[in-house]
Amino acid sequence: MTRDELYNFWRFEETFPFSGWDFAHLDGRWEQEPLPWDFYAEVQRRLHYADQLLEVDTGGAFLLSLRHPYENTAVTETWGPNVESYRNELAPLGIHVEECDAAEEPLPFADNAFDVAFCRHGAYRADELLRVLRPGGVFLTEQVGGRNNALLARRLLRDYRPPCPEHHLSADCEAFADAGFIVLDAKEYFPKLRFYDTGALVYYAHMIEWEFPGFSVDRCEQELFALECELAERGYVESMEHRYLIAARKPAK
Repeated sequence: MTRDELYNFWRFEETFPFSGWDFAHLDGRWEQEPLPWDFYAEVQRRLHYADQLLEVDTGGAFLLSLRHPYENTAVTETWGPNVESYRNELAPLGIHVEECDAAEEPLPFADNAFDVAFCRHGAYRADELLRVLRPGGVFLTEQVGGRNNALLARRLLRDYRPPCPEHHLSADCEAFADAGFIVLDAKEYFPKLRFYDTGALVYYAHMIEWEFPGFSVDRCEQELFALECELAERGYVESMEHRYLIAARKPAK
């Protein structure tokens, strides 16, 4: 493609509509390295049929894949449109749905209400989780760390500053310990993320704008062209993600 054609391609990708958390537009255009753990399995092996289960900042589909008894299940969600969606989809099944900003507000549940709680890529307060878990109850979380896509963002944005540098494994483990939890397991990994065309990269950077603050095709045209030249030589442009997993237990007494 000529430079003008590249620019028009990037602008098309920048303005391509998206909704929810759907990356189908990138199918076949990117590749994510698998994590060395399976969060589904981590939750399942600690979950028993009669347990009361809470998901904080629900993703809906992941919760349903656990096939836990609906009447023993509760979820919270922060974003209003998603709350309505989950009330229409999950509540008729018998799942208790509550609107709550779990990072800022008390959880709308009684003390000692749950045996297992989990949160995948959401926000929470460790002290509130300790309150709503029963003695011996377990909380599991998989999080996106503060170094997620930072290397790529620095290549695109000359004045880049990480938005959440404090978000890392040791800080969260310390917060759980300070709240009164016993940390059972803690893992961290930096998987590779590869883009096989720069249009896919543009779409991705626009979609998760909080990790690429101030990104636009017009602002980053020179940097995008440099990455296009790299892709022509290597066959891909590489980023680095940041993930970590924590399992923590409320003391039995």
